[in-house]
Amino acid sequence: MIHSSVTVSLVPEARKGPFVYHGDLVGACAASASLGFDAIEIFAPSGGHVDRSQLATLLESHNLRLAAVGTGAGMLLHGHILSDSSESARERACGFVKDVIEFGAVFGAPAIIGSMQGRSDPEFGRRAALDSLSSSLSALAGHAASLGQQLLFEPLNRYETDLVNTIADGVKLLDEVGAKNLKLLADLFHMNIEETSIAGSIADSGGTIGHVHFVDTNRRAAGLGHMAFEEIADALAQCGYSGYASAEAFPLPSTEEAATMTIRSYRRYLAG
Repeated sequence: MIHSSVTVSLVPEARKGPFVYHGDLVGACAASASLGFDAIEIFAPSGGHVDRSQLATLLESHNLRLAAVGTGAGMLLHGHILSDSSESARERACGFVKDVIEFGAVFGAPAIIGSMQGRSDPEFGRRAALDSLSSSLSALAGHAASLGQQLLFEPLNRYETDLVNTIADGVKLLDEVGAKNLKLLADLFHMNIEETSIAGSIADSGGTIGHVHFVDTNRRAAGLGHMAFEEIADALAQCGYSGYASAEAFPLPSTEEAATMTIRSYRRYLAG
């Protein structure tokens, strides 16, 4: 069974980002639980930002789980990237991610590597950047494995990176890293830009998908664009996917409407 999740950003600098809830963790938990979501996905400034005891109480009181934790604040706030040409810079980036991995592990939630993959430096070259990224991911996957957790890697569209754009690119990277606990995050918005067939790419993913960002073609809530969700749902079912479908979407036309439309679309296409 696929479970529902909704994103909560606690990073003021990401106020214009594609997160359904912003700023108010307490309110977000109450609102998402009232709509029937199974979990929340948190985007926080750091691994130590959220009070773990408070979060545990919130999740328990609202019968919610923590689906995943984002690491993008590492790049947004500090400029950290895992493909940096500087070894010391990569070590700092890995240190930031390790803190997030440890935070998520307390709640059984994997960390997401998306924007922190970075992009290639023209002087460094794309192949060298991919090698550095692979090395960083190997170390981080090992850290996650030591805590009994998966690590999620998200291919991004060409306007955000030139390193890993498609699910096929992601599968190749996973093969290079060779860590069994490293899985792909299939973000439907990025896939809508890069994939010839979203459903086909999912079907060809070989069981590597560990998380899904459930969103429409225009980065609004599922159901507010023109995504072919029936085909996508069939492909996920064929793969035996049983993780989370998490709404990383803009809070448009409002937070409440985006959350409500997401849970309706989840029940229509994925709850099965």
